[in-house]
Amino acid sequence: MGRGVGRAAFLFLFLSLTVAQNITNNGAGTLDVGVILHLKSLVGKIARTSVLMAVEDFYSVHRNFKTKLVLHIRDSNGDDVQAASEAIDLLENYNVRAIIGPQKSSEATFVSDLGNKSQVPVISFTATNPALSSINVPYFLRGTLSDVAQVNTIAALIKAYDWREVVPIYEDTDYGRGIIPYLADALQEFGAFMPYRSAISESATTDQLERELYKLMTMQTRVYVVHMSLNIASILFAKAKDLGMMSEDYAWILTDGISNIVNSLNTSILEKMNGAIGVRFYVPASKELDDFTTRWNKRFKEDNPNDPPSQLSTFGLWGYDTIWALAQAAEKVRMADAIFRKQKDGKNSTSFGTLGISTIGPELLDSILHSKFRGLSGEFDLGNRQLEFSTFQIINVVGGRSKEIGFWTTKHGIFRQINENISKTTNVNSMPGLNRVMWPGEVYTVPKGWQIPTNGKKLRVGVRTSGYPEFMKVERNTATNEITASGYAIDVFEEVLKRLPYAIPYEYVAFDDGQGVNSGSYNDFVYQVHLGVYDAAIGDITIRYNRTSYVDFTLPYTESGVAMIVPVKDDRDKNTWVFLKPLTTGLWFGSIAFFIYTAVVIWLLERRINNAELTGSFFRQLGIAIYFSFFADRERVDSILSRLVVIVWVFVLLVITSSYTANLSSMLTVQQLQPTVTDIHELLKSGEYVGYRNGSYLSDLLEGLGFDRTKMRAYENPDEFADALAKGSQNGGIAAVVHEVPYIKIFLAKHCKGYTMVGPIYKSEGFGFPPIVSNIHYWIMLYAAFPKRSPLVYDFSRAILNITEGDSIIHIEKKWIEDQHACQNDGTMIGSSSLNFNSFSGLFLVTGVASTSALLIALMMTLYKNKHRIRDSIRRGQTQKEYERETINEQNQERTIDSNQVQNLQLTVPDDSNEYTCQQEGEISIEISPASGIQTSQDIASHRTSRNG
Repeated sequence: MGRGVGRAAFLFLFLSLTVAQNITNNGAGTLDVGVILHLKSLVGKIARTSVLMAVEDFYSVHRNFKTKLVLHIRDSNGDDVQAASEAIDLLENYNVRAIIGPQKSSEATFVSDLGNKSQVPVISFTATNPALSSINVPYFLRGTLSDVAQVNTIAALIKAYDWREVVPIYEDTDYGRGIIPYLADALQEFGAFMPYRSAISESATTDQLERELYKLMTMQTRVYVVHMSLNIASILFAKAKDLGMMSEDYAWILTDGISNIVNSLNTSILEKMNGAIGVRFYVPASKELDDFTTRWNKRFKEDNPNDPPSQLSTFGLWGYDTIWALAQAAEKVRMADAIFRKQKDGKNSTSFGTLGISTIGPELLDSILHSKFRGLSGEFDLGNRQLEFSTFQIINVVGGRSKEIGFWTTKHGIFRQINENISKTTNVNSMPGLNRVMWPGEVYTVPKGWQIPTNGKKLRVGVRTSGYPEFMKVERNTATNEITASGYAIDVFEEVLKRLPYAIPYEYVAFDDGQGVNSGSYNDFVYQVHLGVYDAAIGDITIRYNRTSYVDFTLPYTESGVAMIVPVKDDRDKNTWVFLKPLTTGLWFGSIAFFIYTAVVIWLLERRINNAELTGSFFRQLGIAIYFSFFADRERVDSILSRLVVIVWVFVLLVITSSYTANLSSMLTVQQLQPTVTDIHELLKSGEYVGYRNGSYLSDLLEGLGFDRTKMRAYENPDEFADALAKGSQNGGIAAVVHEVPYIKIFLAKHCKGYTMVGPIYKSEGFGFPPIVSNIHYWIMLYAAFPKRSPLVYDFSRAILNITEGDSIIHIEKKWIEDQHACQNDGTMIGSSSLNFNSFSGLFLVTGVASTSALLIALMMTLYKNKHRIRDSIRRGQTQKEYERETINEQNQERTIDSNQVQNLQLTVPDDSNEYTCQQEGEISIEISPASGIQTSQDIASHRTSRNG
């Protein structure tokens, strides 16, 4: 028995020692973590200090935690192969259960594949390339923000400062290229574009950088978004400053890759970035952060004694919080099961084939995903496999340091202070105003964002002779071959150039031969801008839908629309019944009705007081009343109310007769000019010929309206139009000209007599300038594909709007179209000049109210005067009704009594036939007696006695 117990105790002790040995061998109580950083870079040095302090701080707070992290830090030296080699070494020889890093996105791409193969979570707090996605590598977690998070902030800034084009300058790596598609989409949504993308090789020399900057200087765009690592960015800004690109005409925007560490940069580097603005993740202030920053500064100096003092960056805070998240997750994992299981495929002899699979990998990954806490950087939650942003801070590099100028969130857009009331600002496009920004060149004026290159050629402006020289006339000097242009459009264009805040050198390029012979249609002329032949095309160019597909237009500088020019004719009609035409039929009948009504009212009012004039027959009295209303003879009316009615009616009659006289005189003496055609569909129905300007789009418009080509005739100038209209459609001419309103004004200024404008019949957008593009050859090729994105369109439109709202456009119109308002025929003619009932409805309302009111007042006076008679009459009527009612009641009672008596008599009379016959006759007489009166009982008795006798 004792020997058995001893043997069991020995076996239990042996097993316990074996398990303990296995637990020790398997690293129970510790979790090995690999850390891969570029330790010679500023970000790597900051991160190294942060993660070391994170481990120390975490376990000083959580002393009772059983599982502790053991960090194995490796240097990638900024090389992708070196980072992969270090990761393999950590997985094979140190059995790390998690990897922090690596630092670069290109390094993280390969290492994350290794982690996914070994089921080892890889957490990078510096790799921001959006292409790194947990969808493809589920064991990759991003302890930082993706670059996609900041693109809307940058786009909102571009929109806020009204810039139209942006050139990204980025390093040609996974990190640099990853943001570009997302940035392009965000800019396009906010109305801006990327005309060029400047990719800088990671190994670019200073000379290569200088050549690229020179290339940018030859372009129009002056807004740059810099997205690259610090090493390349420092060289870039140094060369930009040397080339004069850090001046007042330029705007530089830094992405968070540089902005997050801007406070850690050397002052000499920051001075070269002076005036740049940037976006970075906003870290809310806290006491814990202040305490940690103080300790971190001391620790960093100890870790890097030979380096200049540096400040804690956002990447350092993310590294710190990443360690805390991993430490919390490790405590929830059963480390007793922590082994690396060899892969089944043993045929692969490479290092990748020998990598084991972590048995606690899935559990550790799930624990990390559910680890949520408030860290030094704010809310730290990797539930979506990367950090979610909330607020971005906008900074301005000023005097060797960063200055806060505003904030941005998805909900509120841009706002000034984090603690201000922004509940009303809910539009992401809104820009209530940032704090004052100092731009490159130490100026506070916002750069316009683009500039015509000073070393480029002159702006080539396409011009062509118009059919109306008032709009544009192009001439060529045969001696010098110089092109000169004049006219309405040229004056507007040159006035616009004066209003621009910058100078633009330009030259005119003729579309025709300089002698007024054009080489194509206006569509061909505009298309030259799309082809890059011209940088701009100006003149009497109509803004049409099909043209907007390949060019942009400025705001129109003329009145828009299409109308008709038609001859006018004298519409006077002096026939026998012309005296009826001054008034419409409705007004004639209305006047007669009020004559009669007024006469009736006067007759009633005068009858009330027994006017001596109103004697005789009814028709005589009615005639006198009509005489009163027509001739308004106040001496024959006695009533005050009648005289008031007559006074009002005299006023109405005076106005009507005066208007009638004036209108009749006008009809008999003034020439009544009316258009021969008032509707274009009349021409279509009657098959008349119509004219249009040769080379104009109006031929297509007429065909669209249904006109046959054989009924359309093209002409070149206003004189040809006038001759064709004078001939008429039946004599080889035309019945009308379909033309644009600006041209019609010029035509009527010259050929005023005999013509007028009818319409408009069609609405267009007026005349405008197609866009102006750059004059550098390769820039032209770019804009040949994208001609709608010229930065000059916006500035030109604003200048045109300024001109058209002021007096300048009036002076230009007077200069070229000075007599357009002198033509009496200008404008649409009305078809009738007769006065209608509505013209006098107010007067009729007044007289009607006056007459009716007088009649009602008279009625009330009559009732008041005879109130006693009416009351007595009412009383007599009531008494008579009561008497009749009592009489009827008495008669009903007597009938009832008589009926009863008759029944009694019938019962007592003997059954004698004669007597029975007499009784029946008596009953019959009683029954019919009520028609002549009621019989009493005595009458019945006497009647019976006489019958019996």
